[in-house]
Amino acid sequence: MSDKKLWSGRFSEPTDAFVEAFTASVEFDQRLYRYDIQGSIAHATMLARAGILSTAERDSIIAGLERIREQIESGEFDWSVELEDVHMNVEARLTSAIGDAGKKLHTGRSRNDQVATDVRLYLRDEIEIIRGEILRLQHALLDKAEQEAETILPGFTHLQTAQPVTFGHHLMAWFEMLERDRDRLADCNKRVNIMPLGSAALAGTTYPIDRHYTAQLLGFERPSENSLDAVSDRDFAIEFSAAAALIMMHLSRMSEELIIWSSAQFNFINLSDSFCTGSSIMPQKKNPDVPELVRGKTGRIFGHLIGLLTLMKGQPLAYNKDNQEDKEPLFDTVDNLKGSLKVFADMIPAITCKPESMREAALKGFATATDLADYLVRKGTPFRDAHEVVGKAVALGVSKGCDLAELSLEELRGFSERIDADVYSVLTLEGSVAARDHIGGTAPAQVRAAIGRARQRLAGQ
Repeated sequence: MSDKKLWSGRFSEPTDAFVEAFTASVEFDQRLYRYDIQGSIAHATMLARAGILSTAERDSIIAGLERIREQIESGEFDWSVELEDVHMNVEARLTSAIGDAGKKLHTGRSRNDQVATDVRLYLRDEIEIIRGEILRLQHALLDKAEQEAETILPGFTHLQTAQPVTFGHHLMAWFEMLERDRDRLADCNKRVNIMPLGSAALAGTTYPIDRHYTAQLLGFERPSENSLDAVSDRDFAIEFSAAAALIMMHLSRMSEELIIWSSAQFNFINLSDSFCTGSSIMPQKKNPDVPELVRGKTGRIFGHLIGLLTLMKGQPLAYNKDNQEDKEPLFDTVDNLKGSLKVFADMIPAITCKPESMREAALKGFATATDLADYLVRKGTPFRDAHEVVGKAVALGVSKGCDLAELSLEELRGFSERIDADVYSVLTLEGSVAARDHIGGTAPAQVRAAIGRARQRLAGQ
């Protein structure tokens, strides 16, 4: 395969060796080979239909491209830095293999619209894979939530005990975060699935191409409307990166809770040994490395989003070499997002709960204080007065070192004569969670109903 530049006609001096290596992208964009070949096959098919290529030329090009794909996948293809990128490597090999017909493939297109098409094809596929991993994680959460629909743990605000909730309800909160993430990716895909091919360098082409036909062959919703915008737009990559950052933010929040809950101080859950490591010096340690690493990778994904926004903010129309810098952050975002989702989907089913520890923690911190206030309101006490009464009862509990349910009826009636013996039914953890019996509430019956609705939603998609 010749390493002669396919654009060398204009130049009288060779490219500086360091500049050649510095400006080349083939070391990372070669992963687009499948999409580059897919786009080229569609382009050749369209050119033949338009009468720009003969049938024999089309067939020769397609057969040559398919052989190149096989060579790449078998490891027989030698990538050349001198040929700069995946597009020129493939085209040079094709021309070497089939002769002048290979030189005709680039008719009516440019590397500018070619790379934009490749990246969109790549991202379209990756979005579906990522949505599948989110779905797998959601199913794992639903199964675990169903198992733990009645398991009680303290709910927190400000990381202080607030009210008792069920663990199933807590897991369903994670499910809802991921449902929004999955929807966002589906919406993002609408803007990914627009075809730039045929925009050529920036102004379109003088050849009688049929962009609607090419779009149909490649499964795009439609061709782009404006050639200048099509070759320079990276909104779709930025939007995906923003959606990825949100997903990672959610996984990081989940990670933080798993890390806290698995600590000796909380002791709410046990993470499987398969997802933990030990210490090189402290033999007792079991470190939650997987959630910690996911939490750490979140900052990396956030950085890629900011990097892409910064990359684009100063660019005039149309294509600029700056855009070569879009691929590495995008590829890294895709790889780390997929890996994080996969490990979470594998890890969640292997978590075991420690309901006794959860219950013991829920009994601390006066988690049923709001229930006592609601009790008084139902007895006719204005809420603000009930709030003050309960505050005084909590203060007594603090001074005695006991929970509200451990105060005597006489002690409780000292704060309000409306308190009767039936108050103890609302001061139990089970009574507290069962009382939240409405859609979106933490009552076990509502958790199971939410799981049922969620399964129906997933089954319909």
